[in-house]
Amino acid sequence: MTNYCLNHDDSHPAQLTSADIILRQQLENSISTYFYDACDRTIQNLLSICRWYVITCANAMTLVIECPDQITNWRVLQKIVPMATVLGEIINSAKIRVCPPANLGIPFEMRVDELSVYREGNR
Repeated sequence: MTNYCLNHDDSHPAQLTSADIILRQQLENSISTYFYDACDRTIQNLLSICRWYVITCANAMTLVIECPDQITNWRVLQKIVPMATVLGEIINSAKIRVCPPANLGIPFEMRVDELSVYREGNR
């Protein structure tokens, strides 16, 4: 068994600094804008009905879409493959989480790198 010793400068900080938080927020805002602009008008209209945002946690980026009702939730799920295609062009390690209205089901989550499975299922 090999023990690796990291220099103090190479280890992760115990707490995020305010600069780290600001930079993460700017990254999330930039990715959100880039994603939205790359979507077609149909998806943009659908997103405008929902609350949606991008979050980054532990080196993973997630597009979260909170749907106001079951009909919108179903419409978003029908567009998840084209949304994942757009998101995959920005960052291939991302996920999409579609959240139905509170108390009306559980969120559906899909990794962008699973896209080929969903495309094959639609043929």
